[in-house]
Amino acid sequence: MDIAALSMQASALKASDMVSVAVFKKTLETIEGSGENMIKMMEQSVQPNLGQNIDLRV
Repeated sequence: MDIAALSMQASALKASDMVSVAVFKKTLETIEGSGENMIKMMEQSVQPNLGQNIDLRV
């Protein structure tokens, strides 16, 4: 086998792996951000006093 060809192939695989890791990191950051936003929205939607009082007229 040709040493130069093996070197180029190894370099291409390394670059491909680096791109895959970068995409995975970006995806993970996006998912974490979405989760944090979802938690904030759920905390804001909670109304602890809702439903504790009933207004009645006789």
